[in-house]
Amino acid sequence: MPLISNVYGKGRVRVLRLFKDGDRQEVRELTVQPMLTGDFSAAFTDADNSKVVSTDTVKNVVNIVARESLNLGNEEFALAVARRFLDKYPQVETATVTAYETKWLRHEVGGKPHPHSFTLDGNGRPFAEAKAARDGSSSVTSGVSDYTFMKSTQSGWSGYTKDPYTTIKETDDRICATAMEARWTWRKTPASYEAANARILEAMLEVFATTYSASVQDSLYRMSEAALAAVPELEQVSAACPNKHYLLVNLAPFDLDNPNAVFTPTDEPHGQIECVVGR
Repeated sequence: MPLISNVYGKGRVRVLRLFKDGDRQEVRELTVQPMLTGDFSAAFTDADNSKVVSTDTVKNVVNIVARESLNLGNEEFALAVARRFLDKYPQVETATVTAYETKWLRHEVGGKPHPHSFTLDGNGRPFAEAKAARDGSSSVTSGVSDYTFMKSTQSGWSGYTKDPYTTIKETDDRICATAMEARWTWRKTPASYEAANARILEAMLEVFATTYSASVQDSLYRMSEAALAAVPELEQVSAACPNKHYLLVNLAPFDLDNPNAVFTPTDEPHGQIECVVGR
């Protein structure tokens, strides 16, 4: 039987880099997954491990590159790790390195940023993914996972297909909330990935907050458009938004009205809306 394809690597390699610049320190905590393709088929088909780079070695490469590049941003670090596998092991054809960030925010004391104290940012997990190939090509993707936001009005749902299976009622005033999974690919390297990523989210949330949403589809498309307009180095934006529902509670049995004031939160089942917007 033919081996159609194969890939392997190391999952959940956790590493924290501490960069010291005088009294000021920077912490960058990542959970990294490097995955390799190349001349490894014999390990699967012939019990021959002679060309396989041990997954423990894969982990060690991450830590070695971390020590050598304490101040690299997430995207640059992921690309440096990917390229190290190509430089070190001729049997590797491609290396894809995905790094999810545990984001620490600098704490303020007396209204001033503290040099070495941080608090955990609980909303979303930024990530970077870099792929490098033996032919010299490379690509970088950035994004955020589980980035959660809502607005309590200026959202509706109407004009949709109706048939005997339809039970949901039209509305022009509802809560709109989601936990977005989004990734964006770069056509050019920005001056700062960190600053560009911040501009992307700022542009998307400005559209979400300040314009009426005829649907999650409507908002998601226009948010992606705004990201592409705000950051010219972007090639395309891919986003997925599960619709986190807030269902109006029926208070009529208690002789109480409910003018969009009391809701039951639920995300099961949820609408799943996805799109890719490019130039």
